[in-house]
Amino acid sequence: MTAKTHAYLTTVRWTGNQGSGTSAYRAYSRNHEILVDGKPDIYASSDPAFHGDASRYNPEELLVASLSACHMLWYLHLCAVNKVVVLDYRDEAGGIMEEADDGGGRFLEVTLRPRITVTADSDLETGRRLHHDAHEKCFIASSVNFPVRVEAQLRCAS
Repeated sequence: MTAKTHAYLTTVRWTGNQGSGTSAYRAYSRNHEILVDGKPDIYASSDPAFHGDASRYNPEELLVASLSACHMLWYLHLCAVNKVVVLDYRDEAGGIMEEADDGGGRFLEVTLRPRITVTADSDLETGRRLHHDAHEKCFIASSVNFPVRVEAQLRCAS
């Protein structure tokens, strides 16, 4: 059987030339746009710790959000096919990044903290187990080289 492949095309355009380009470390803005044909633009920058604009998304936030969204989408799918009816899903995910002495760095871990409400007749044990399955299937989590932890809480609607 041949594996399916999917291609994703994005454009990242730097918008931070303030007149002298990168003539000096503080001479340019880190602002940029993430563009995908037919979709709204994402206005981004670097983390404020690296002279970025705090009002814009940074790559680190987008990585954590991608992990969270991928897990959620798999979880919702698995719940639907296993008759666990999700009414509400909210994840306050967080990541820890370590900055190296040379200015580089890496993520040490990301923790997903989904809080899910299911219908009263849904099986909570199945709902809990499906987080493991969703994590195993998540394309993004399977692609990173750091741990992605899931600390889910499920409750039945009253």
